[in-house]
Amino acid sequence: MTNKLEGKTAAITGAASGIGLACTKILIENGATVVLIDRNEEQLAKVCAEFGDKAKPLVVDLLDGAQVSAMPEKIEALVGPLDIFHANAGAYVGGAAAEGNPDQWDRMLNLNINAAFRCVNAVLPGMIERKTGDILFTSSVAGVVPVVWEPVYTASKFAVQAFLHATRRQVSQHGIRMGAVLPGPVVTALIDDWPKAKLEEALANGSLMQANEVAEAVLFMLTRPRNVVIRDLVILPNSVDL
Repeated sequence: MTNKLEGKTAAITGAASGIGLACTKILIENGATVVLIDRNEEQLAKVCAEFGDKAKPLVVDLLDGAQVSAMPEKIEALVGPLDIFHANAGAYVGGAAAEGNPDQWDRMLNLNINAAFRCVNAVLPGMIERKTGDILFTSSVAGVVPVVWEPVYTASKFAVQAFLHATRRQVSQHGIRMGAVLPGPVVTALIDDWPKAKLEEALANGSLMQANEVAEAVLFMLTRPRNVVIRDLVILPNSVDL
């Protein structure tokens, strides 16, 4: 355990599992107090009990706009003014555009784009008022390199990148840093619908990363001097040819 983030407060969406959980762990290990935001109340309670007093659960359905708008007040009641917000929650749908299910696309697009943007809209005013803060997105390498077998997911991450970079230029004057970690394939629930043969092949050839490897990249981004911003950090398995 280190004290790189001692005294800092953070909130992470989709924190009950996967990359969000790994980021929660590493931030707490480095001294931060973290609000874990997720809709899975049971899983939230379980992981917060494991982390102790540095972890605060907050049940939010990110697809409910009113709940997202009410989030900053609830976060502040739990931990005080917010230093770090990590828009991590997301969904994945792959496959050919001609064969896809638009209803599944709608839910993914609402979570990956609309909910993430609403979250940032909700927390930015407080950071602007305090003249400091960090906002991170869990984006994807698909946000900078179109991936042929996941066109709609790719489009959602391109939207995240566009929003991030335009907004970053608006708020940097207020001492706020914004950036994205852009991982390649990670072993999380998002790839549960991969064909079994494809998953086994990826695990065997080393083309999948673990969530803790992404969390280490996030910690690096957050612990740079305040005059430095890591705008985009692409992290890939070495065997991936992109």
